[in-house]
Amino acid sequence: MNNDSNFMYANPIVGNISGWVFGLAVLTVGLLNMFLIHLVPGIVYLLLSLSYFPPANVFLRKKFGFSIPLAVKFILAIIIIMFTLGVSDLGDMID
Repeated sequence: MNNDSNFMYANPIVGNISGWVFGLAVLTVGLLNMFLIHLVPGIVYLLLSLSYFPPANVFLRKKFGFSIPLAVKFILAIIIIMFTLGVSDLGDMID
């Protein structure tokens, strides 16, 4: 198996598109938090959004020899969604 291929997904195109979509969603939540709530949670969301973008996976794999597993990204996504809608002030602003 080629190390440069996107081996975590059965279909790399679906994995790349879903990575970009969720990464942009978390990036948007981060920007909203920065401007509407507080700077610190916004920065945390921005850093978390980097883990979903496919170029970040390629960078991690090339520089450090690993990438974030799909299961970890999925669990992190559930935590991000729960925190955003349930605990954070941004979820209260949506209501």
